[in-house]
Amino acid sequence: MKETPSSSGTESTTHFGFRSVPESEKAARVAQVFHSVADRYDVMNDLMSVGLHRAWKAFTIARADVRPGMKVLDIAGGTGDLARAFARRAGPSGEVWLTDINESMLRVGRDRLADDGLLPPVAVCDAEKLPFPSGYFDRVSVAFGLRNMTHKDRALAEMRRVLKPGGKLLVLEFSRVPRPLAPLYDWYSFNVLPWLGSKVAGDAESYRYLAESIRMHPDQHTLASMLEEAGLSRVKFFNLSAGIVALHEGVNLS
Repeated sequence: MKETPSSSGTESTTHFGFRSVPESEKAARVAQVFHSVADRYDVMNDLMSVGLHRAWKAFTIARADVRPGMKVLDIAGGTGDLARAFARRAGPSGEVWLTDINESMLRVGRDRLADDGLLPPVAVCDAEKLPFPSGYFDRVSVAFGLRNMTHKDRALAEMRRVLKPGGKLLVLEFSRVPRPLAPLYDWYSFNVLPWLGSKVAGDAESYRYLAESIRMHPDQHTLASMLEEAGLSRVKFFNLSAGIVALHEGVNLS
């Protein structure tokens, strides 16, 4: 969503679900959503997607093709599903960072990886201002996090900046289903998801925000154009589960 002037003319606004909020407030609002759901996040993912999120992530992991010795950055890595797989593939000679702007989510991810005997470096950081040198990583991934970022263009530019020449960015995110499926998908999103959130996570509003944020996120072709505008090449996307989710890829050739 483009920045728009606020009614006072002093601050731009952005979307938080279907609502417009001052840009300075969005990060805190998103943080509260994930602080609220962190402890039940994985259970809710299984229930909401009927387990399909595991297949979506497995496809992303396969496309990443992480090999021993590679350096990998997982942004908005949350509970660590991608980072765990990447750390195993990169091995002791590699370097896999698990990062998230939300401390509650990151704590869950760090503990899960430690339980599996994996101790990758962990950092709280903002994707729009990554604290890493340019050209450092072979792979950068972000799964189900880009739509929550206030300035997606800035975040994508930062992801490209920290990639080595020839490095690949992978963006796994909810996307757009074909028009004939939209009414059923909308009914599920705006009725079933908040109900599940209420019953399982004790928080219907956070999952109502989830449904709204998906609708405000760029569609497949728009996001592909955004990757190109960020300086990435060989951009392509794969629709998964009829476009409920799409995996976008881009390569840094600079």
